[in-house]
Amino acid sequence: SLPPPLLPPFLPSYFPSSLPLTGREVLTPFPGLGTDAAPAQGDAHLKQCDLLKLSRRQKQLCRREPGLAETLRDAAHLGLLECQFQFRHERWDCSLEGRMGLLKRGFKETAFLYAVSSAALTHALARACSAGRMERCTCDDSPGLESRQAWQWGVCGDNLKYSTKFLNNFLGPKRGSKDLRARADAHNTHVGMKAVKSGLRTTCKCHGVSGSCAVRTCWKQLSPFRETGQVLKLRYDSAVKVSSATNEALGRLELWVPARPGSPAKGLVPRPGDLVYMEDSPSFCRPSKYSPGTAGRVCSREASCSSLCCGRGYDTQSRLVAFSCHCQVQWCCYVECQQCVQEELVYTCKP
Repeated sequence: SLPPPLLPPFLPSYFPSSLPLTGREVLTPFPGLGTDAAPAQGDAHLKQCDLLKLSRRQKQLCRREPGLAETLRDAAHLGLLECQFQFRHERWDCSLEGRMGLLKRGFKETAFLYAVSSAALTHALARACSAGRMERCTCDDSPGLESRQAWQWGVCGDNLKYSTKFLNNFLGPKRGSKDLRARADAHNTHVGMKAVKSGLRTTCKCHGVSGSCAVRTCWKQLSPFRETGQVLKLRYDSAVKVSSATNEALGRLELWVPARPGSPAKGLVPRPGDLVYMEDSPSFCRPSKYSPGTAGRVCSREASCSSLCCGRGYDTQSRLVAFSCHCQVQWCCYVECQQCVQEELVYTCKP
């Protein structure tokens, strides 16, 4: 069966319930699991696979792929940070609290979790290949350009081809075709993988006398994961509600977008890039089995307090914030600053 997204709780001890996100975080590894880290060998690799909350089949694949356990953990971290950043101003803020309850339903938020999880896995695995952290894959070597002889692939490109092929196997097989929820989960999983693929770019550098570009060194490079997260957030905002219909020609159940009441148009099959959901989301205003609610959340008085606080109002507090000011460059090689303090107002949602 298609597993739930590889986000916590399969690594609960690594993540606090709330992260102060600014958009400047390094969305990569855990301490000691950077891009320069070599794959764990022997028993150490096997133990890392056993610690992860995976299906029996996935655990077997993990044990056969040295370096995969670290990459799965990096992907979980990457997906969680990006999810929390994209929803930092909304009632549901991708909190770990209520995650398992959410994954049992068919909300828009569930669709986003499947998409961002598969996108993070795709991204992290492609980068791990090019960084030399996996034993069974390396740089991408299939540029697919018309004049291949004119290009010299001298830099290690992100191996999206291997990543996609491996994850299609790792995340499958899918549940039976009669399971509408399974088809929606699989669809949203592939939306995430395609979002990463759409960000693949060819990057080149020129070499030659006076910049003549007699020789070009080119490689494939994934866009920053923040861009993928932004794409998926837009897909979430325009997600479509689906039901099921039997495809008479194929004799199987298909996802179907019902026509609006009173509309002459017939229902449609969702597009490959659409996130799909089956149930309307709760308000997320109050604590529930899906979220901790919005009480105590910091908001912007002008932009988000009205919606985020669900009409309950907000409290105002003042605090003193220290920052560097009046900076001057000193001879020869350092900057000298003073410490200034200013008052800042903080708005939090009332209980």
